[in-house]
Amino acid sequence: MKRSSPRTLPVVPLALSLALAFTVAGAPAAAQESGSWSIGERIVPAPAGASDALRSALSATPAPNVAASKQQTPQSDEQWLVMQKATANANLDQLASGFGVSIEKDEIEGVTVYRVAPGKVHPRHTDHLFLHVHGGGYVLNGGDASVTEAAMVASRAGIMALSVDYRMPPEHPFPAAVEDVVSVYKHLLENRSAKSVAIGGTSAGGGLSLAAVHRFIALGLDVPGAIYAGTPWADLTKTSDSLFTNEGLDRILVTYDGFLGAAARLYADGHDMKDPLISPVYGDFEGFPPTYLITGTRDMFLSDTARTHRKLRAAGVVADLHVYEGVAHADYLILVGSPESEDVFAEVSAFFKTHLE
Repeated sequence: MKRSSPRTLPVVPLALSLALAFTVAGAPAAAQESGSWSIGERIVPAPAGASDALRSALSATPAPNVAASKQQTPQSDEQWLVMQKATANANLDQLASGFGVSIEKDEIEGVTVYRVAPGKVHPRHTDHLFLHVHGGGYVLNGGDASVTEAAMVASRAGIMALSVDYRMPPEHPFPAAVEDVVSVYKHLLENRSAKSVAIGGTSAGGGLSLAAVHRFIALGLDVPGAIYAGTPWADLTKTSDSLFTNEGLDRILVTYDGFLGAAARLYADGHDMKDPLISPVYGDFEGFPPTYLITGTRDMFLSDTARTHRKLRAAGVVADLHVYEGVAHADYLILVGSPESEDVFAEVSAFFKTHLE
C-alpha cells in the first residue's frame, strides 16, 4: 500500500508570522481606517549606545513638550523679525579665538559674506574652499551668527571657508535665498575651479545647498566638488516618516506643527512646497557631486536625509550616509566636543580631502 507524500507547506518569514500572530491576538497598536497607527505612551531611556556626553545631555533635558511647542510660533511679520534679530547676534572675536580662526565680514555681488581662515591650512586644502550655507529654518541665525558652523568646519578641516548670509523672510522669502547662493557661487567660479569648492551646511543650510546645486545644473554651471548635507531640511511638507515617529523625541525640533511648519510656509510664500528649489528631495539628482549626509536616530529630519540619500544613489551619485545613535537634530553643532561632534567633523574633513580637486 502506497503512503501518501507529505504536503509541502509554504515557508512564512518569521517577521510575517509574528505580525500575523499579533494581528490575530489583537495588536498593541491599533490600525486606523487611514492606515495610521495610534501608539500609546512610551518610555524612552537615554540610548545606551551613545557617548557619555550625549547620554548626560539627554538625561539632563526634560522630555520635550509637544503641546507647548505647537504654541510657540510668531503670529505676525513683526514677531518673526524680533525673533530673527534675537538669533543674529554673535561675538565674532570670541568665535574666532574659540575655534582658532580669523573672520572677516565682506560683501560679494551685494550679498553679505564672512571669510573664515583657519590658523593653519591643511596641505591638501591649499586651493580649496568651503562655501557655507547656514541653518535656522530659512528664517533665523543670520547676521554674525551665520558664520558659526563655518568656523567649526574651517578649524577642524584646515580649509578656507566663505559663509553666505543670505536674505530671509518675512522681508525676503523664496527664491531670494537661492538667488543669493547662486550669485556668490557664480562669482567664485570667475577665479577658481568648481571642483575646488565644497558647499554645505546644516538643516536649512543643507537643504538650501542641495536646492542651489539643482539651480547650478539648470543654469549650466559646473557643480561643486562635494556637498556637505548635515541633517538637511530637504522636504518642507509634512510628509517624511520621521516627522511623525520622532515627534516629541527630537529635543531640538520637537514637532512640525509649530515653528517648523510656520517657517516652511513663511519661506515658501505661497509657492508649491514640492518645488525642488524649496524641497530639493523632489528634484532630479543626476549630475550631483559626491555628497556627505548626517543624521541621528532621534532626528525629525532622519527621513529627509535618508530619502535624499536614496535618490542620490539611484542617480548614480557617490553618497555617504552617517546615522548617529541617539542624536537629535543638529546635536553635533550643540554638543561641541562630544565624541559624536568630533567624529562628524573628522568625517567631513576626510570627505572633502577625498573629493575636492
